[in-house]
Amino acid sequence: MAVYRKKISPIKPTEAVDYKDIDLLRKFITEQGKILPKRSTGLTSKQQKKLTKAIKQARILSLLPFLNKD
Repeated sequence: MAVYRKKISPIKPTEAVDYKDIDLLRKFITEQGKILPKRSTGLTSKQQKKLTKAIKQARILSLLPFLNKD
């Protein structure tokens, strides 16, 4: 019988995800600029949706690149 550990969310439930917090958003983006999936980040569904919206908003405002060409 396998024992599963509960994943701890890297973002606290009370902590707000803001599009201006680039350092936090970069933790959830791959080197190519793709958003990491929920299963690898350990976020809840609500947090993942907020994070995705924040990343997309930061991309539109040119705070984050859409693609990394390097």
